Amino acid sequence: MIWRFLFQRQRPTRLLTELASSNRNLRRVAVGCVLAAVLAAGAALAQVITINTNTGKVTNPSGSGAATVDRRYQQIKPTDVPLSKAELDAKTRLELIRLLQSEQGFAMRPFPRGHKGLTLQANGKLEPAGEGYLNMVTTEGMSAKPGDRLVLTDIKIERSRIVFDLNGGPDPKHRFMRHVQIGAGPELNPVIQADGQDPVGARLSLTFGNHIPMLTGADVKALLSPLISFDEKTPVQAFTDTLPTGLKEAILNHHVLVGMSTDMVLFARGAPDSKSREADGQMPFEEWIYGKPPAEVDFVRINGNRVIRVEVAKTGETPEIFTKDVVEGLMRTDGTALEASGPPNTRKIELGDVERNPDTQAPATPPSIRNPGEKLPDDVNTGVMKPVQFPKPKPADSTTGTQSDGTQPAQSSGPAAAATGQAAPASGQPPAAAQPPPPDSSQPAPVKSQPLLESESSQPS
Repeated sequence: MIWRFLFQRQRPTRLLTELASSNRNLRRVAVGCVLAAVLAAGAALAQVITINTNTGKVTNPSGSGAATVDRRYQQIKPTDVPLSKAELDAKTRLELIRLLQSEQGFAMRPFPRGHKGLTLQANGKLEPAGEGYLNMVTTEGMSAKPGDRLVLTDIKIERSRIVFDLNGGPDPKHRFMRHVQIGAGPELNPVIQADGQDPVGARLSLTFGNHIPMLTGADVKALLSPLISFDEKTPVQAFTDTLPTGLKEAILNHHVLVGMSTDMVLFARGAPDSKSREADGQMPFEEWIYGKPPAEVDFVRINGNRVIRVEVAKTGETPEIFTKDVVEGLMRTDGTALEASGPPNTRKIELGDVERNPDTQAPATPPSIRNPGEKLPDDVNTGVMKPVQFPKPKPADSTTGTQSDGTQPAQSSGPAAAATGQAAPASGQPPAAAQPPPPDSSQPAPVKSQPLLESESSQPS
């Protein structure tokens, strides 16, 4: 947005009034744009991870796995510097500016850009911290990494806070006047010529209660120690002091671990002797080679900005290959190990085929729903399975009416027998002989009817 002001017989008072009004409008528009950008970025990042501002614990609400983030974004440990109750006077104010102006230190945490910057309470907490800290670094950009050198380029002492501009500050000089042009007619010239360089500095505010107490230069440095270290250090010491103990020892002992960043590798081993770029399928990587035979040769494989594989080759020995990430657990925000131990009744399931040697290794145990150590009743009588005995099938009845045991079936008695004119023989008596057929193959002779029994004759017809 560019504002143009023309001198068309206007008084200087009217011009200044328009300039002031335009500056107020610019501030409102700029603040609105910054708030919209921060809220949009914060909403996008909040869907990925959530960091507790007080404890620094990382949670993943989307459920896509355990999230890891640099532990240097968590809340700081408050300092304990004794502060005087007397208010800062004019003489001490000038002494502080003279002692701290152009003072150099080392960043203990990432410093973001941005007009607002970080706010540190005296003997208190850091604002923002956790998720807000990470959002600021992501949206505004990083001004200094941990271990980088910082210079206090400007110091402003206000009523209840001290504002430090680091490495030139986050704002360009005359940032409002850069948008103002003055001229007559179509020819307009900007009041301030832009140099084409964007600011890369940061801002840190040290806040107090109602007023700033009497302070010395040592007191201010002690209050800023969680973020800036003013001790004399080498670049390696300044960088390793910002890391956990295990990772710091590995770098000082010149060891490369899987999961290190390229900066960690350079501080640990320096520049490689040679590099090569290759690809493993669809994944490109860069191989850093340290050493030459017959001495030990280390092959450090890097994908992006992280070490994914380390191979150590010695003369006459089998190369050692390391692929397990051991740095991610050290850099986790909550400080927990990368692989946490689960309940005792759990087992780890590995993907892929497991190769077994049938000559030296037993086959894998089949899956089971038993509890560990549980035994069933069938486990006691284990042995060879015997053949199954099936029952013999019964033969079908023959047409002659002979049963399977060779006896004749008993004749029926009752109403059915009476209807046919035959009566069942008494128990124990042989059956009557069958009537022979007539010689002319005609119907058989009628059988002489026998008198009905009393029980049968009494039934109604």
